[in-house]
Amino acid sequence: MKHRSETSNFDHINSHLYSRPFIESFEETPMLVAVLTYMGYGILTIFGYLRDFLRHWKIERCHIAREKEEQKDFVPLYQDFENFYTRNLYMRIRDNWNRPICSVPGAKMDLMERASHDYNWTFEYTGRVVQDVINLGSYNYLGFAENTGPCADSAAEVTMKYGVGIASTRQEIGNLDRHEEMEKLVAKFLGVESAMAFGMGFATNSMNIPALAGKGCLILSDELNHASLVLGARLSGSTIRVFKHNNMQSLEKLLKEAIVHGQPRTHRPWKKILIVVEGIYSMEGSIVRLPEVIALKKRYRAYLYLDEAHSIGALGPRGRGVVDYFGLDPCDVDVMMGTFTKSFGAAGGYIAGKRELIEYLRSHSHSAVYATSMSPPVVEQIITSMKCIMGEDGTTIGCDRVRQLAENTVYFRKRLREMGFIIYGNNDSPVVPMMLYMPAKIGAFGREMLKRNIGVVVVGFPATPIIESRARFCISAAHTNDMLDRALSVISEVGDLLQLKYSRHRIQPSLARPVDDNVYEDIDD
Repeated sequence: MKHRSETSNFDHINSHLYSRPFIESFEETPMLVAVLTYMGYGILTIFGYLRDFLRHWKIERCHIAREKEEQKDFVPLYQDFENFYTRNLYMRIRDNWNRPICSVPGAKMDLMERASHDYNWTFEYTGRVVQDVINLGSYNYLGFAENTGPCADSAAEVTMKYGVGIASTRQEIGNLDRHEEMEKLVAKFLGVESAMAFGMGFATNSMNIPALAGKGCLILSDELNHASLVLGARLSGSTIRVFKHNNMQSLEKLLKEAIVHGQPRTHRPWKKILIVVEGIYSMEGSIVRLPEVIALKKRYRAYLYLDEAHSIGALGPRGRGVVDYFGLDPCDVDVMMGTFTKSFGAAGGYIAGKRELIEYLRSHSHSAVYATSMSPPVVEQIITSMKCIMGEDGTTIGCDRVRQLAENTVYFRKRLREMGFIIYGNNDSPVVPMMLYMPAKIGAFGREMLKRNIGVVVVGFPATPIIESRARFCISAAHTNDMLDRALSVISEVGDLLQLKYSRHRIQPSLARPVDDNVYEDIDD
């Protein structure tokens, strides 16, 4: 098993950069499993071509969108071959995605049952509701996705006063006092000078990176960055170079080359170099090696863009994200980005940093100038949940949830490893990928878990490398010990049924629920 210690990738950075052990595990795929996985995809591909042949000669009915016969000489709108994977592989297991829920996506949820009579091309609802499904798929890290309690009450009160829609942009008549209060609170929460909010998390990245970088700039992007970061980098027109995931030697090599050689052909210095990383990588469960990234950024005078979509609220003794987790100075991160969709149970995203940065974005960001303002009840949900985490509501509920999430994460990961599953990522990451590998097991695992009233997310190609299909569990502070134990028991049962316990490094099981001394201690804010 590959365990990455704090100095494994960047030897000349002293270990004092880390105040606690930094351990991530990515066990190599067993050779037999890799061979069988490739064989599985090969067999599916062969049968896919056979079925396409049958569809072409009208022997098998084709349900997918196709060109009309009278448009055969037009430039094709639907590329048949490009949809090969969708037709012949994805459709077989499509019932595992887009499942409609009919309740709050809390620790438990209700699902609307549906059935397909044409092999997942279409679905119809049976009228039955599957109740009390344990939810291991939602990004509800701190349990604020709820319809009772102070957050829901405040949102309902604000809805009665302001309504739901704003019908204008922030720069026109859509700037409410609640928006101003929320942005001041976000800046205070993060420990920076200023912040601004946007109505969509994806657009926070894709629309703001082009405002920060352009032609003549260099963006150094982690190879596993989110699609929103990739899109934003491409829209900016900057030169993009990709470094290996969380590999500081790869990043430093690119920085050195950028400084020495400058821009292609002209060799002029780059206007700016922007390093783009995430706090928690949502498919790998890994945490960015932020102390080392900041050290490199300072050494080579680059800028740092940190996406904390999954880490804000979910990491750190005070829930302030990966910067808080490592005990670093927020001022060392030039652009702090995050979303309200996960730990805060709301919607939208934010950019935070120096006041000059935020003032610049207010007038240059497409997402700020052209987008409609955030809905008042959403804003109120953010304000109330953030105050709760900060302890400004006069209770310790927020601190207790941050601590509970950390304990649940450590316990859940430890138990899965003891059972013999291959688990990716950092020990403290609430995103827990469990490797499935084979294509047939993607659908089988999702279905078998739902039969036992456990809702999970399964992920395959192209969201992951072709042989690294996985189930992705998201742990929440709202999960009780009984829920986690029930889920773990079912996962073990299904793991035995589908033979998913691939790990060759079995850990002796502990007799009792562990108490981790490294889990966050009480900290006065």
